[in-house]
Amino acid sequence: MPEFLYKATTPSGQTIEGFMEGRDEGAIVESLHRFGYIPIRIQTVEKKEPILTLSSFFPKRVSTRDLLVFTQELSTLVAAGLPIDRSLRILGELTENARLRKGIREVLKRVEGGSSLAEALEAHPKIFPKLYVNMVRAGEVGGFLDSVLLRLSHYLQSLKEIREALLSVMIYPLILTFVSGISITILVTFVVPRFARIFSDIGQAIPMPTQIVLTISHFIRSYWWIGVGFILLLYFLLKAYTRNEENQLHWDQFKLKWFILGDLFQKMEVARFARTLGTLLQSGVSILSALDLVREISQNRVISKAIGYLHDRLREGKGISKSLNETTVFPPLAIHMIGVGEETGRLDEMLLRVAEVYEENVRNSMKRLISLIEPMIILIMGGLVGFIVISMLLAIFSINEIPF
Repeated sequence: MPEFLYKATTPSGQTIEGFMEGRDEGAIVESLHRFGYIPIRIQTVEKKEPILTLSSFFPKRVSTRDLLVFTQELSTLVAAGLPIDRSLRILGELTENARLRKGIREVLKRVEGGSSLAEALEAHPKIFPKLYVNMVRAGEVGGFLDSVLLRLSHYLQSLKEIREALLSVMIYPLILTFVSGISITILVTFVVPRFARIFSDIGQAIPMPTQIVLTISHFIRSYWWIGVGFILLLYFLLKAYTRNEENQLHWDQFKLKWFILGDLFQKMEVARFARTLGTLLQSGVSILSALDLVREISQNRVISKAIGYLHDRLREGKGISKSLNETTVFPPLAIHMIGVGEETGRLDEMLLRVAEVYEENVRNSMKRLISLIEPMIILIMGGLVGFIVISMLLAIFSINEIPF
């Protein structure tokens, strides 16, 4: 049977850890409960990493995964009846990320000084975003902090899963492009110049394809900095252009009109909007406050402006689905589903359902897009390599025509 490393706390709050064999994590949890322990973390035993790593010198940033693990463990401890200060003290010792561990200990000091958990978390915006803080605040005010932490865990888990799914789909074409690019670079900058010297010594006229390859090779080796400078110039010009709020709006609007990708961007924003708003409403945050938070985390100014319009219309007493329809930004399916949730009084549940539908839609769209891109990359890169090789062979064959 596999071996697990467990960390748990006793009813008195003392932290213990050890190893236990079991068929799965559920069996380990049952065993710990029989002993009267409250499980905090259970993980399969893995080989230890070297003591000296890059993170030993440069603390890692707090990723979504780190925040997810902390939230899950805090939710477990709070649901088990441990006070916030004791729970934070335990997690301040167990958290592996150095930056997050330091943040937890500072949060603990503020809580012990009389601050609420939300106020203590708010002092660390780089670790705990506004969405996180406001959900915790709603849970503290309503007296259901354990439920809110559980919803936060589900929310962060969903974000992590969608990002990992998109990343796993993109890994192969990225590796393919990188390897092909390296191969072509080596051919053009190292292999072709060797042939160029041979041909120049012979003094024989060479075929046109070979001349094209030699010219490109010479340009890349001598003026590569022009290409790099041009790319950097475009990047900084775009950054300068989008620094203005109005220009950023135009740029985001333009992105939503891109062929294939525009529809994908829209679906991603709709999924993020629905997931975040639904989670906030389930956690007891008022809809107007929730819309303010959703507008802040939106990564597209067009969507953000539409959410602001929705906020204003709701404040005037208008309906959600009708106001969304007036923005002309949200897809009809999402509007109809939200309208059903509004009519039945289950808006939060329907928003989460909308998020699941569009997250699945994004995953499928990405898979279809990558399935089209992969053969295109192979054909383009293969064509370039083939052209270079054939041009060199043509020049080699032409040497046989030199009179001796």
